[in-house]
Amino acid sequence: MKVWIKLFLGALVGILIARFLPQDNGYIAGIMDWLEKLALRIGRYAVIPLLVFSLTIAVYNLRQDGRFWSLVVRSFLFIAGAAAFVIAAGVIVVRLFSPQQLPIHFEEELGSVSLDTAGNILALFPSNMFQALTGDTLYLFPVCVFAFFLGMGLSYDRSFTKPVIALIDSLSRVFYHIAVFFSEIMGLLMIVLAAYWALRFRNALRVEVYNDFIVLLAVFSLVLSFVILPLFLYVLRPKVNPWALLYGSLGAVITAWFSGDINFTLPVMLRCGKENFGIRRRANTVTHALFNTFGRAGSAMTAAAAFILIIKSYSGLDMTLANSFFIGLRAFIISFFLAGHPGDGAYTALALICMGYGQSYEAGYLLLKPLAFYLITIGTFLDTVIASFSSFVIARLSGFQEDRSPRHFM
Repeated sequence: MKVWIKLFLGALVGILIARFLPQDNGYIAGIMDWLEKLALRIGRYAVIPLLVFSLTIAVYNLRQDGRFWSLVVRSFLFIAGAAAFVIAAGVIVVRLFSPQQLPIHFEEELGSVSLDTAGNILALFPSNMFQALTGDTLYLFPVCVFAFFLGMGLSYDRSFTKPVIALIDSLSRVFYHIAVFFSEIMGLLMIVLAAYWALRFRNALRVEVYNDFIVLLAVFSLVLSFVILPLFLYVLRPKVNPWALLYGSLGAVITAWFSGDINFTLPVMLRCGKENFGIRRRANTVTHALFNTFGRAGSAMTAAAAFILIIKSYSGLDMTLANSFFIGLRAFIISFFLAGHPGDGAYTALALICMGYGQSYEAGYLLLKPLAFYLITIGTFLDTVIASFSSFVIARLSGFQEDRSPRHFM
């Protein structure tokens, strides 16, 4: 059975289970929250070793080809271009199709939200290099930096590093197959994730003032993912079938939607890139690592759209183009600094936009706290679609991709 079918069936079973779970039951919610954390930990179990060894050998191979920096520059251009386009499109859509305003009320005090950019920079260079690999951290950028320097170090003298290169290459393949095992059982994890997601979604629908915004985000994200972005593939030569690419992304898309966690989704994205899209390991690992760290355009767009709704709810007035531009610009900048928030990027970005905007909007993000999980869902879904499409295009333009038949997709 193909992986995406396992994930889809698991999600379907989870949604059906949620129909029989009582609403507003603190005990059930506590159990589901614990089960969700367990499922996410299992799914992320092999991420760090997979990323360390695969990225190390990818950096080394690209350095040997003299292609490393060109691939990195091309990836950053796609990251920046995707962020600018998606955020601008989201801002325009929420201005044109204004959802129902939210009632202004707060049930809790303003919290402390920060990107902790200074702390994250320090975390890139711990006192002991190996500390980047230890601890229960969700921040993968220090792991990428460790792999970068290790991959660079392998290039200095092949007569000394050849045994180490062979060992790292073998470990990369071993941990890839371990990650494959976890992706194969992820359908079972999806039962828990989908059940808890559906339970929260059902509770959110009861607050009818959110319904317009829920529908608007869902329709826009689906149109963007399945209509607008595939149109860009028609400029590629040789010609690409966008429907085959969408079909090959289904596993990663389902995982992203119900987990809301980009790190949890990363092993499935890597497997889709390798086995479905035919992206060579060296390009597949580097591009996905960069998009996982810096390419959070979907989360930033969701935050910008939500903030425009909040402003309209406060004032009841339409926004000026200048205000919309600066909100989009702030979301664009924040999108590059969400690496430390793999599972709450959209809501964190919204809180930061509110606090940075000032003018009594600092607590505005609390209006959408009951909908935080949904904002995270849409953001992670779009982050995954953009990363998958962009990695394919970058690999194809760089000569690191071979066509695969949809019959052989995982």
